[in-house]
Amino acid sequence: MRLWTLHPKYLDPKGLVALWREARLAQAALKGRTVGYRHHPQLRRFRSHAEPLAAIATYLRAVHAEAIARSYRFGGAKISRRRTKVRLAETSGQLDYEWRRLQEKLRTRSPDWLRQWKTVAAPEQHPLFRLVPGAVRDWERAATDVSAGIKTKRARAPAKPRKPKL
Repeated sequence: MRLWTLHPKYLDPKGLVALWREARLAQAALKGRTVGYRHHPQLRRFRSHAEPLAAIATYLRAVHAEAIARSYRFGGAKISRRRTKVRLAETSGQLDYEWRRLQEKLRTRSPDWLRQWKTVAAPEQHPLFRLVPGAVRDWERAATDVSAGIKTKRARAPAKPRKPKL
């Protein structure tokens, strides 16, 4: 799950569709309607809001607005009616990290899309967020190694041995 701090305008079509699906999944998780993803680290910042469902609905509204601007048909009726004007604080380090991460993805997936953003040094954040000084968030997978420029993946527990079928 990736709920971008970046403004949705920077996402290529595939990225915007994925964000829409994942943000709707986050909305369901915050409503308690899913078994998985309830404890996903990306949901922490929404849960920190006084009204988490209003925060994710406001997030989804901006994603929906970008989709409409591109003439996509995302179902706005699937967004909770709750709203908030209170913006969530997010760090400049998190935004910078996500900008670099998106550029890496677009280099391989959609280089033509990336070219239109080549002059952007400081990307805009999603309208739900207000930027505050700070480092990459601790819930981010590569938070501990981002300053060193090292890509890491979370270590997974070793798989349990399977019993042979007889």
